[in-house]
Amino acid sequence: MRRRSLLGLGAGALAAVPLAGCETYRSNDAVPPVVSHPAPSASGASAAASPVTKGGGAVPFQPGQVMLGAYVDLKGRSASAGIDLRRRQLGRAERIVHRYFSWTDQLPVSLGYVSGRSTLMISWRGPEYKDINGGASDRLIARAAKRMAQRKRPTLMRWAWDMNRDFYKWGGPANNRDTEGYIQAFRRIHRIFGEEGADNVAWVWSPNWNSRPGEDWNHFKHYYPGDEYVDWAGISGFAQTQSPGDMFDEFYATYAARKPIMISEVSVVDRGGSSKPEWIAALQEWIKAHPAVGASVWFDTDTHPSSRENWRIDSTAASLAAYKAMSNDPVFTG
Repeated sequence: MRRRSLLGLGAGALAAVPLAGCETYRSNDAVPPVVSHPAPSASGASAAASPVTKGGGAVPFQPGQVMLGAYVDLKGRSASAGIDLRRRQLGRAERIVHRYFSWTDQLPVSLGYVSGRSTLMISWRGPEYKDINGGASDRLIARAAKRMAQRKRPTLMRWAWDMNRDFYKWGGPANNRDTEGYIQAFRRIHRIFGEEGADNVAWVWSPNWNSRPGEDWNHFKHYYPGDEYVDWAGISGFAQTQSPGDMFDEFYATYAARKPIMISEVSVVDRGGSSKPEWIAALQEWIKAHPAVGASVWFDTDTHPSSRENWRIDSTAASLAAYKAMSNDPVFTG
């Protein structure tokens, strides 16, 4: 399946805007300093209480350990070859192997390149909410659930990610601002998976840090399905000039006391010089300062449709060295 259909991007999508939702960058722009923000103050109105010490459902959260994984899609290499290259470069398997599937795809019972040390995360795109909430998709959902049950391995399910953005058909902006419709759809899929015995699935709810349009009705909090339906609270973000704290502090403060946190899709625009390796190091330190974070998944690709950006961890030798330093940190080696 073509990657364009997997990610749901139209042919006219701008290079960086669909990912980061920010202004287009130029490589000769001045490089701003990258400073990771401290955790929100405990006395602040939006500060989180003490972070969770358990949770994650079928893929349990391990306090003090961060599962470091990636979506790997490298030009000129198969998925298997790309993942094997990363295993050799990092000296270990990805803890999370992230793949995208369309709504009508047959979800995988097994994938040969997902090792016994890795957990598969499926990003499963959605249709319009009415196609789920009216019952028309129940059989399709049940078939998918049965296949997941046949996997018999813990699997992360990230359904209809970035729903608070305006470029996906499963987003609130494309569904008449019906954030409740998203919640109903998420809960219906969750219920059917339970009825089909897919209790090996851990549910990742995953908005983007930057809502578009940036109006209150479209804030990520209005899409939350409820604690009963979410195992991991995920957040995606593609940085241009933002620090990790700029993107993730608010989300952490909102959900860290309730659910383990996953940085479910992350990368950074390379603005030249040492900007990208410095940002990777800042991400490493931000995660270590936020103990409810139990997983981080890099968007490790140079094949994104309509994008000239190289999101790979080895886009430069310095970037790879920074990422390897994070991978070798004891917090990330679990």
